Amino acid sequence: MRNISLVFGRIAKSICLAIGLTLAASGNVSAQQDAKAGEALFKANCTTCHLVQGKRVGPELLGMSSRYEEDWLIRWIKNSQAMIASGDETAVRLFEEHNRLVMTAFPQLSDDDVRDIITYVEAEEARIAAGPATAGGGGAAGGTATAGGDANNFMLIGLIAVIALAIAIIVVLSRVIRTLEKVVEKNQHLIAEAEEAGTEENKAGQALKKFLKNKKLVGLLVLILVGILSTAGWNSMWNVGVHEGYMPVQPIKFSHQLHAGVNQIDCQYCHGGAYKSKNASIPSANICMNCHTGITGSEQYGGEISPEIAKIYRALDYDPNTGQYGNNPKPIEWVRIHNLPDFAYFNHSQHVVVAGVDCATCHGPVETMEELYQYAPLTMKWCVDCHQTTEVNADNAYYDQLIEAHEKLKKGEKMTAAMIGGLECGKCHY
Repeated sequence: MRNISLVFGRIAKSICLAIGLTLAASGNVSAQQDAKAGEALFKANCTTCHLVQGKRVGPELLGMSSRYEEDWLIRWIKNSQAMIASGDETAVRLFEEHNRLVMTAFPQLSDDDVRDIITYVEAEEARIAAGPATAGGGGAAGGTATAGGDANNFMLIGLIAVIALAIAIIVVLSRVIRTLEKVVEKNQHLIAEAEEAGTEENKAGQALKKFLKNKKLVGLLVLILVGILSTAGWNSMWNVGVHEGYMPVQPIKFSHQLHAGVNQIDCQYCHGGAYKSKNASIPSANICMNCHTGITGSEQYGGEISPEIAKIYRALDYDPNTGQYGNNPKPIEWVRIHNLPDFAYFNHSQHVVVAGVDCATCHGPVETMEELYQYAPLTMKWCVDCHQTTEVNADNAYYDQLIEAHEKLKKGEKMTAAMIGGLECGKCHY
């Protein structure tokens, strides 16, 4: 017990030391938190068009705080077009100098959010001014040292907690072992009785033989078993070909959450066939290059191109350094997720344009999916249930022609199959 007391005493001293180190380093916590919050907001909203050092779509932000006042920057970032419309001279001049390039408005950002972004840009300016040893694509030597110090403190506290937990477990287990030993000593007579009960197994075997001779009872149990197995087999066969939740591994880790959710790219920007043809179509790699010619993900990978974006470049035989395409492109082998039987005909344009069905009705909340999966069962019952509850859009011209055809039939006028869509290819050809 004296040794355990000494251990706990040393642990208490270590905890006090860790707390003292944490308090000593707390002076810079507020500024670091502002810069970290600003870095997250900058990467989520600004990196598509801006770099702190260097020009992308928009101008570089180096020296931004020294050129403009903070209140002006807050208003400009939140809604630049409103400032231009109001006739602000600086805003108009900046708009003209950069070829009238429209900057995205960010009304969702609060004033404090914008101040955090400005704080982050100022911190990057300080690192860049200090030289290449401390400047980097989102991190610096000072930041690393601070992070390392925080990690050391965290590891020290965690080690102390693990040691304390281990001591507590040892004490508890010792008491449990002693308790079990006492229980065994008190119940020796029960153990002896259990050994004697082994001789009763022969009696159980005789009872089983007697039960098997009762043919009526055995037949009833067999019938029940057949019913249970038949039901289980029916349920299994019913779900053959139903791939709800199917989420295969794709050759490129394309995040719908990032593109459709964070960046709010419309579904039909990539899947243009959904509103004009039967198939929604898989976007070509050239669609990806509309954005990724300039967006390479280098901010998150220390100046290197993102591995996933590099796969697009390899597929197109594109050299990001020269901006030139080669002569050896290769297709991206995407894995199909939504599969319908060959005998089932589904037309995307008929549902999206004519019926006005939202994409999420069949594909679910795609904007929240990091990896895309099959959201709906896509069974015949599921489709029939939807058709029974979905109201017809009476304003569609297709139904005007249908009503007109019915009126002609009522009047006894001549009506051919061609007049009611009999020449449409889809009537015969899938």
